[in-house]
Amino acid sequence: MIATEAVRGGAIEIEVNGEKRRVDDMTVLEYLSALDIDTRRVAVELNLEILSRTEFATTWLSDGDYVEIVHFVGGG
Repeated sequence: MIATEAVRGGAIEIEVNGEKRRVDDMTVLEYLSALDIDTRRVAVELNLEILSRTEFATTWLSDGDYVEIVHFVGGG
């Protein structure tokens, strides 16, 4: 392994919508999938930056991250 490669795995602590959670090390997409969240109807802010949907699969959650998940609801 090259010294600059990050080692993934294990549990991390993140804050999601104001609540601390201990989760497995995973991508944003994996986390949303674990919560059964439809990624077509959600916005994710990670550490005060909005992620594009294309970044969900490649953005890893890290210990101490702050995540806001906002669901879009239709209706009239």
